[in-house]
Amino acid sequence: MEQTIIVTGGAGFIGSNFLLQWLATERTPVINLDKLTYAGNLNNLESIALNPLYRFIQGDILDRGLVRELLRRERPRAIVHFAAE
Repeated sequence: MEQTIIVTGGAGFIGSNFLLQWLATERTPVINLDKLTYAGNLNNLESIALNPLYRFIQGDILDRGLVRELLRRERPRAIVHFAAE
């Protein structure tokens, strides 16, 4: 299995559309790291919520400990950054 990618801000408009397209065309696991502020809406991602290649983590990209642990554990091949707040 290919290495995971991490998407920040994946519950927002642009990030959620990226995730929907990614999972429709790729077989690479993806983690959505989103703080779920006013711009994030998990309803945008209902159609992929049960996809075994998709995982959601609610968290802040400014949380150094969370990000460090996520990078250490997952060793992603890429980070796609859509978080904007």
